[in-house]
Amino acid sequence: MSRRSFLEAGALSAAGLGLTDLLKLRAIGGQTSPAARASQDAAVIFVWLPGGPAHLDTYDMKPDAPAEIRGDFRPIRTNVPGIEICELFQRQAKIADKFNIIRSVSHEFADHGGAHKRFMTGRIPATPTEFVNDAPSVASIITKSLESRNSAGMASCVAGVDNGRSQIDVFSLGPAYLGSAYTPFMVVGDPSAKDFKVQNLGLTPDMATRLDDRVHLLQGMDRLRRDLDGSGLMGAMDHFSQRAVTMLTSPGVRDAFDLSLEPAAVRERYGWSAYGQRGLMARRLVEAGCPFVTMVWENPFPSKPMPAGCCYNWDSHAVNCHIFEDSKWRFPPYDRAVSALIEDLYSRGLDKRVLLVVTGEFGRTPRLERNKGTQTGVLQPGRDHWPQAMSFIVAGGGMRTGQIIGATNSRGEHPDHRPLTPNDLWATVYRHLGIDYTDSLLDFTGRPMPILPFGQPIDELLPVSG
Repeated sequence: MSRRSFLEAGALSAAGLGLTDLLKLRAIGGQTSPAARASQDAAVIFVWLPGGPAHLDTYDMKPDAPAEIRGDFRPIRTNVPGIEICELFQRQAKIADKFNIIRSVSHEFADHGGAHKRFMTGRIPATPTEFVNDAPSVASIITKSLESRNSAGMASCVAGVDNGRSQIDVFSLGPAYLGSAYTPFMVVGDPSAKDFKVQNLGLTPDMATRLDDRVHLLQGMDRLRRDLDGSGLMGAMDHFSQRAVTMLTSPGVRDAFDLSLEPAAVRERYGWSAYGQRGLMARRLVEAGCPFVTMVWENPFPSKPMPAGCCYNWDSHAVNCHIFEDSKWRFPPYDRAVSALIEDLYSRGLDKRVLLVVTGEFGRTPRLERNKGTQTGVLQPGRDHWPQAMSFIVAGGGMRTGQIIGATNSRGEHPDHRPLTPNDLWATVYRHLGIDYTDSLLDFTGRPMPILPFGQPIDELLPVSG
């Protein structure tokens, strides 16, 4: 079973055996961690901004700081008194009452690899570089913990990525000791492109015929063998086979990925960018029962030529891009997409059961650097990696919104109020999904390993009672 898709051509030749085997692997791989769920349909949308957005140019601006720190942009007021954000976030400014800004998360890993592992696993990685996990990613832990919560064949975890970015280690999404059965279903490509389609999800007519023949054959064999089986094993096999067939043939699963079923006005509202259409797909997937969706927003327009002086993702070193020109290109589709997603969660009544998190792996240096750009050949401004402080937004989850949580010092160098870590965020996410983050899963040697070694839910993000 490929981690990139529900099935591959080889599995199709066996008419679904690959899916059945995947489900068996998940059952045999160990006992599911008990999940005392607060809600059977709770879900999380995790929007990942690789490279790390600059907190001083987005949600933690310092207009009174020296020019080499504050940068080119100015803050604007939002619809919440006292909350100001970047002037390029015009749409978010109108709905700031529907999300929270967290300004005081930090960690110690300045390399992309170490920071990805630190953020995506909730653990201190064994090495400060490279992207291969030595502990399971949060996505794998959630997949295992919620594997019994199956909604009409929908995968427990779906990840949307650009072409060429679907290897499991690109974003440190590896399962480590949980095994390859607990990796996300990858949706690869630009969903805003005209020729986009989800690979390996449907069946061609000849495949459907062969599958139907096999189903009838299995039913006949199962009836015969069930009469001879007193151990209950056949019942378990039935369960796996039924779920495999459901995943192969469910129109509901296919429809959840089909953005053409959305009205044109809705797709336009999200924006014709990879950000916008992935955001829309995420909303459709949680509505269809997927409990954890992670959408990677790197290049907003991967199917088009990238403007000179801009960067593929959010890694805004001066050698990579002119940070402010890059922001003028990147921020508008980001603003449009994230605003539409937040508005949809509330207007469609999803704000209680769906928690939205939008973040990168760290912030950027408060002081601007100037170096010669590899594309432009001229001196230009940029910001380096800065894990000592970062900002991100959260919405939904039944929480009180319109808040700023935490603060950094006057130059955005480090938290000086309400210091938090990525683990506090993940403790909040696990709590929302009804997963006991103090519970343990077994590693390769059979030792119990805590789901989260430290961290506490962020009080300000907990659901409002009543």
